[in-house]
Amino acid sequence: MNSLNETPRANRLHIAIFGRRNSGKSTLINALTGHETSVTSPVAGTTTDPVYKSMEISGIGPCVLIDTAGFDDEGELGTLRIARTQDAMEKTDIAVIVCSTEDFTLEAQWGEALRKKKCSIIPVINKTDLYNGIDLLAEKAEKIFNAKPVCVSALKKEGMEALLEALRRAIPPDWENPDLTDGLAKKGDSVLLAMPQDIQAPKGRLILPQVQTIRSLLDKGCIVTSVTADQLEEGLASFKEPPDLIITDSQVFPLVWAKKPSESRLTSFSILMARNKGDIHTFLEGAKAIDRLTEHSKVLVAEACTHAPLSEDIGREKIPRLLRKKAGQGLQIDMVSGPDFPENLAQYDLIIHCGACMFNRKYVLSRLEKAVAAGVPITNYGVALAKLSGILEQISNII
Repeated sequence: MNSLNETPRANRLHIAIFGRRNSGKSTLINALTGHETSVTSPVAGTTTDPVYKSMEISGIGPCVLIDTAGFDDEGELGTLRIARTQDAMEKTDIAVIVCSTEDFTLEAQWGEALRKKKCSIIPVINKTDLYNGIDLLAEKAEKIFNAKPVCVSALKKEGMEALLEALRRAIPPDWENPDLTDGLAKKGDSVLLAMPQDIQAPKGRLILPQVQTIRSLLDKGCIVTSVTADQLEEGLASFKEPPDLIITDSQVFPLVWAKKPSESRLTSFSILMARNKGDIHTFLEGAKAIDRLTEHSKVLVAEACTHAPLSEDIGREKIPRLLRKKAGQGLQIDMVSGPDFPENLAQYDLIIHCGACMFNRKYVLSRLEKAVAAGVPITNYGVALAKLSGILEQISNII
């Protein structure tokens, strides 16, 4: 678990290492980090599920290194491991493709798949000490990948500085998330946070979107006041003038909307995450599909977290109850969590995704792209709850 001083994994640059089994991916990560981050073995297929390691690298900053299973894995388990490696592609900002043979056929195929995912690609020729004519091999790789390869010996820790420099140059200019409250608050603004502390709130701490929102507002020089939802009236009474902005949990939208001053703008933590992690305009457009749902429709609710179901869980109970109240009790709702996301999205009439505080922006955008490609509307918990509360149109002007 990250400490309070660490950058959350979801906000770090994701660098994934791809290659065949026993190409030296894990050894390369260990050479880059300077310690035994990944288990290495001469036996092919040592890495099974992707291994995620949060790091700080000079000139790159907070990042996540992803050690993946070989994309040439075999058998029934191998197919599952490759599927996990493909899932890691969805999160990848920079892809390092490790080549350890003179045949680049598989590497070229994966490079093309990664290019379609808009990943920055760095080809690496490993085990250079084993090759004759390394210059010819590098020339061949450059033609295939349309990028100059980095030649290294991970085992001997040779070529690491050249690889680090290539990584620094490959950082996408737009990989960082937009600031959570950009365009919503400025220096000197008064902001009231109404935060329910119910059974879903972790004991003794705030949830990540709340912490990140507070930090964003403080960095802007805003005056921040925090109350629980049941203290909303007392919190409002403490202001000489109505707060410029109120941010609350989407679950209590109706309560806060009914009590807020007309001058105060209103949004929710989930909607802030929708702006931060995804495409808010796609989510707003997707919410229109709620009006078209009937009891014969089918909805997918997708949650990034994999926590055990809780009483009055927002994704498993509250949203489904509100949807069925509007569309009919026969409405079919499927629930997935964590990395699970159906291949056949066309079977659904609507997808409702959580705020995705545990996913990086690349992963959320990849899911939006899949939904759009399948012709299925997709929206977000907060946007959907605002729509179901009848206030989306009123609050969308500040989105």
